[in-house]
Parts: sequence; structure tokens; C-alpha cells
Amino acid sequence: MGKLKKSSKRNTFDYSRDRKRLKKQFVKKYAPRIEHQQIRNAWNDKSSVAKNMQDMGLSFDPNRTIPVKKQAIIGAATHTTASENIVTKPYVLRQLEEEASRPVKDTKTLSSDLIAYVQHMIREHNDNYKAMARDEKNYYQDTPKQISRKIKEYKRCYPDQYAAFISSLAAK
Repeated sequence: MGKLKKSSKRNTFDYSRDRKRLKKQFVKKYAPRIEHQQIRNAWNDKSSVAKNMQDMGLSFDPNRTIPVKKQAIIGAATHTTASENIVTKPYVLRQLEEEASRPVKDTKTLSSDLIAYVQHMIREHNDNYKAMARDEKNYYQDTPKQISRKIKEYKRCYPDQYAAFISSLAAK
């Protein structure tokens, strides 16, 4: 059997639809989600982004927030423009500052192969990076500087494991 021929209907404009209202619904439905809870709770959908940011004490445009001092070529006077920013929602700013002041735990880890490689190099050559570069276990032909970077990274990621490894070498 053959296919039925699809009848093509001409697209016509629908005057009964309110496009402005549809666009508002679309924007509200697909607006990006604000991850920070305090900002999300303080956000006002009715006002603009700049006004929301100003109410929270945040900067929308850093060029306007921190004005550049303009000096004349002759060099006599400096003018600055200071705008009055009234913060109506200071709790958001306090929450952000508190969150930023908390120490961040380093979550970087190294592969077990890299740890074994670094331990082998330290065990065989101590601090002689040129000898490490000539070692037969240096499969990827790392330069002395690359090897030293890998060792520093190992020391930074695992300070207690590195200390235990060095103490076990000293005990031998």
C-alpha cells in the first residue's frame, strides 16, 4: 500500500491568543533556577535584575558600583560620583560573606599509579630531579620540573601519607 498524501494546511495567525501573556508564562516557567537559597528567597520577580541585586547589596554592574577616578591631563582635580545604594535585604549579603569565609576542604586526589611513581622516584633518587628524569620508570619522559611538580602535588594532597613515607625511608 502507498502512503496517504498529507494535506498541507496553511499557517494562519491566531488573533485570539494573547502573545504578551504567553511570553510572560514562558519566561516564568523557563527562567534559570537560582542555586543560592537566600538569593532565591529574596528575589522579586516583579522587579528588574539590577534592582534585585541593589536591594540585596550586590553589584549588577561593577563599573558603576566602583567608579573609576578620572584625572585631568593637567592633573589638578579628581571627580568621583557616589550613588546612594540603599540595601533593603542585608541578610543576603551577610549569608554570602559567612559562606565565603568558611574554609574549603581540598578534594583533589591523585591516582594510585601516580602515587606509586612519586614514591618510587623519592625512594630511588631523594631530591635529585635530573636523575629522576633519566630513570627507566619515567615512561612518559617527564622533565625534572614536571617531576618536581608531581612531587609537590603529592605533598600537598597527602601531607600525612607523605610524612609517614619519609619517616619509613629514614627508618631503613
